[in-house]
Amino acid sequence: MSLTRKASSTARKQGKPRRQDLAQTLVERELELAEARRENARLFDEVQARTRDVEEALEQRTATADVLKAISRTAFDLDRVLGVLISTALRLCNATHGQIFRRHGDVYRYAASQMNVDPAYRRHEQTTEIKPGRGTLIGRVALENRAVEIADAWNDPEYAEKDEARLGKVRAMLGVPLMRNGEAIGAFALARSEPIAYSQRQVELVTTFADQALIAMENARLFDEVQAKTRDLEDSLAQQTATADVLKVISRSAFDLDAIFQTLVATAVDLCKAFSGTLCVRVGEVFRYQGMAGPGASQDLQDYLEAHPIVAPDQQTIAGRTILSKKVEHIPDVASDPAYAVPLTAYGNPARALLGVPLLGKDRVEGALVLTRREPGEFLARQIEILQTFADQAVIAIENARLFNEVQSRTKELTASLDDLRKAQDRLIQSEKLASLGQLTAGIAHEIKNPLNFVNNFSALSRELVEELADAIKGAPLDEARRKEADELIGAIGGNLDKVVQHGKRADSIVKNMLLHSREGSGERSMTNINAMVEEALNLAYHGARAERPGFNVTIEKSLDPNAGAADLYPQEVTRVLLNLISNGFYATTKRKQTGAAAYEPTLTASTRSLGNSVEIAIRDNGTGISDEVKAKMFNPFFTTKPAGEGTGLGLSLSHDIVVKQHGGTIEVSTKPGSFTQFTIVLPREGAGA
Repeated sequence: MSLTRKASSTARKQGKPRRQDLAQTLVERELELAEARRENARLFDEVQARTRDVEEALEQRTATADVLKAISRTAFDLDRVLGVLISTALRLCNATHGQIFRRHGDVYRYAASQMNVDPAYRRHEQTTEIKPGRGTLIGRVALENRAVEIADAWNDPEYAEKDEARLGKVRAMLGVPLMRNGEAIGAFALARSEPIAYSQRQVELVTTFADQALIAMENARLFDEVQAKTRDLEDSLAQQTATADVLKVISRSAFDLDAIFQTLVATAVDLCKAFSGTLCVRVGEVFRYQGMAGPGASQDLQDYLEAHPIVAPDQQTIAGRTILSKKVEHIPDVASDPAYAVPLTAYGNPARALLGVPLLGKDRVEGALVLTRREPGEFLARQIEILQTFADQAVIAIENARLFNEVQSRTKELTASLDDLRKAQDRLIQSEKLASLGQLTAGIAHEIKNPLNFVNNFSALSRELVEELADAIKGAPLDEARRKEADELIGAIGGNLDKVVQHGKRADSIVKNMLLHSREGSGERSMTNINAMVEEALNLAYHGARAERPGFNVTIEKSLDPNAGAADLYPQEVTRVLLNLISNGFYATTKRKQTGAAAYEPTLTASTRSLGNSVEIAIRDNGTGISDEVKAKMFNPFFTTKPAGEGTGLGLSLSHDIVVKQHGGTIEVSTKPGSFTQFTIVLPREGAGA
């Protein structure tokens, strides 16, 4: 066989396997091409997706830039800024409803929205106050302080407003908090009419817009605060300027209240842009209107107010209400105030709104500052503050005028006191003379005592002898005429001797008092129970008065301190003082009862009180009282207001010496004519006057 044939034979034997390999290769290549096509499709989809993401990101950035431009252009128009944010979010997130809520205290309220819904649903969203909780979208956002999605409000088991959601065709919801300092001060909410979930990019977008809304709110708040502070500064400057002007007027006008009131009212009317103003000021117990100003201060109004002062404050006028309540009073509209009684057209003043601020003095209301306005409504807080400032100035002016008048009056009193001092100096000189007279009196009393005793003894003896002479004559042989003449002479002598005896005894009493007044002391000191001594003096004085005047009666009241204890004193001397004071009290109550005072009950009160190292004794009567003139002289020797024969004028002088000189204590008197008199004695417990 040839070589060619062998090759051909070999080829035939190997042909079938090669075809199989080729087919295998073709299949593998086809699979590779299919895989390449799938990879190309995947890569194409990725490119498409990335392109869409880029387009969405570009659109989001463009929208955000547009929003920022809108914010910058609208400055501090918060409503417009929030509207732009909501409309942009609706467009980029394929939503149908958009709202922003703001926190007010513990609740969240509607702030802005864009939605084309049923009016009832819109009213519900705009009027509902939402609290943190699971029942609403805003409530969940506030509760969790994070972005919250509700896939389908119609079927969410915790959502509590399903009927409202169906009414508004709201299903898929997204809420993002407006965070400040870790707290949700508001919420940005979107909704769709279909239950389609929001993408992460949309959530991020709404979060960005929520941040922009928060910035806009803060900017608006700060702008409003700056504006308010600017207005406050302007108002404060105007008020300070006006107050300075008022103070200048007050300083220039000294105590001319009319000029001060007129300036105060006119300035208040001008600053508050009021229709009219006036002051209602206390004059005695009546409140009169003064210092009217403003375009509404017509002559008819002035005449009406002058003719209608406030005698008894009540609710019928704004001034009366303010004076009665002692606080700021408003009448927003006099036409609808049932208690307001001033006729609207009686004085040609068509004022509708009234404001009253009280003039508060230290102890009482001095009046009211009143403003009126033609339009009904409340006055502003700033206007009330201004009016209160001027009310304070009015009170200061009134107080200054009062003090000025008091100074004037005090000056007159000091002048009178100077005269009294001169008189007191004269009395002091007289007292020195009396002191010398007292020493002289003591000597004279001793010298008079013996001859006075002789006169008293022999006058009494002569009276007895006259009686014996009368008995002897009865047996003598005398004719009728001589017997009658003798009897008349004996009777005349006897009458004269009776008068000598009577006045001798009185002279003896005066001498004894003079001796008591001049001596340093009597008896011995001892620790004496104060309450027992007062009880004894009351009993002695009362029974003595009853014995002297059987019809005498007085109510004795005692208030004796159990802790009064004892004091080292001359008991007989202090008892003498108490008897004198109690007897004087009995005399004063008797005199008052003789005046026929209706339902008068004579009463004398004795009280004691422990003062630690000293003790107080008080004797008080509800008798005639003592005048200032008598009070100034009552301790002078020989001074008395009793009729001749009823007093020597030495009782109180002697009492003063016993308490002050002998015991080192004090005796004071307080009295009111026609009402009472009280003597208060304070005695040291130990060693006084030793």
